[in-house]
Amino acid sequence: MSTTAIVVIVVVVLLIIGFVALMASRWQHHKLRNRFGPEYDHVLNASDNNRKAAEQELAARQHRHDSYQLRPLSDDARQRFEADWTHVQEEFVDAPGEAVADADRLITAMLAERGYPTQGFEEQAADLSVEHAHVVDAYRKAHTVTSTSDETDDLRRALRSEEHTSELQSHH
Repeated sequence: MSTTAIVVIVVVVLLIIGFVALMASRWQHHKLRNRFGPEYDHVLNASDNNRKAAEQELAARQHRHDSYQLRPLSDDARQRFEADWTHVQEEFVDAPGEAVADADRLITAMLAERGYPTQGFEEQAADLSVEHAHVVDAYRKAHTVTSTSDETDDLRRALRSEEHTSELQSHH
């Protein structure tokens, strides 16, 4: 076989390998974007638009999440959380700031009951983004308002945002 033929074969093989690698990268990109939805953009922005770093972060979240022993709430726990949530909503009329803070604590307690670690808010939000990417943005905003605002309208929006986390009760 001539040197030219060998070079052509090597170039073709390298092109095929490059194409396969590119397609695998695009597949991973689309898979993560579809799974994480708006959270993909949040992580991408937080990583200064470094797609590789953002995708590594999201893959690490998924790997960490897969190691948790998550469980659905028991019927008793679900009823208790629903009653506590009703109390939080009623409390809002007289003490909006306390109600929103109580809602935040209630969500953390519910997550702990489901088996999520709850040691830090950002890690908690990151863990939630694996299965609940569409509610994490609202949860972050509500949590921020809890600690930064005492305006009733802001607190009302925060409480309504945290209301969307009710799906966390049964998802597994």
